Amino acid sequence: MASSHEHDEAHHHEHDHVHDASCDVAHGRAEARAEDKVLVAVFASPVASYLLRYASDVGYRAVLVEPDPELAKTALADGAELAERTDLFPAGAADVVVTDHHREELGVQLRDALAGEARWVGIMGNPRHEGPHIKALAALGVPDDEIDRVHRPIGLNIGSRTPAEIAIATLAGLIADRNGKPGGFTF
Repeated sequence: MASSHEHDEAHHHEHDHVHDASCDVAHGRAEARAEDKVLVAVFASPVASYLLRYASDVGYRAVLVEPDPELAKTALADGAELAERTDLFPAGAADVVVTDHHREELGVQLRDALAGEARWVGIMGNPRHEGPHIKALAALGVPDDEIDRVHRPIGLNIGSRTPAEIAIATLAGLIADRNGKPGGFTF
């Protein structure tokens, strides 16, 4: 019977022809660098709670932006890192997900995320209705081409209904986007 080491060596040799850093991460030989990936959930909500929890599991630095100090306390209980604004991260590192489109701070938070050169910006909401972010951003003088960078709806279409399912669909979509893949089953 082959030892665990021999099995690992044999498996490792299968991949020797092309070194793939993601393979090293998948097999526990290296760690993903969280500073390269930041998930910023904007506004405390049940979806934000799951997003932050799952984001850490898949290698993101998980951050909540919540202007209301009382609501922010719940995020502290969940172990989330808090930030005051959405534009505090290195250009191209942050995936910003707004989890409540009814908040009056919506436009300011989105404007800052866009100005901070977030890699990806999205807002939850029903695509059958015009997003409230459009008027909120236009009122702040944000140009149309920047407003068009805001994704809505967000996440892969998996029929998600619960906060946990919405978070999974959203993270799966972000992972697919970061990897230049369309999402869906692998063939």
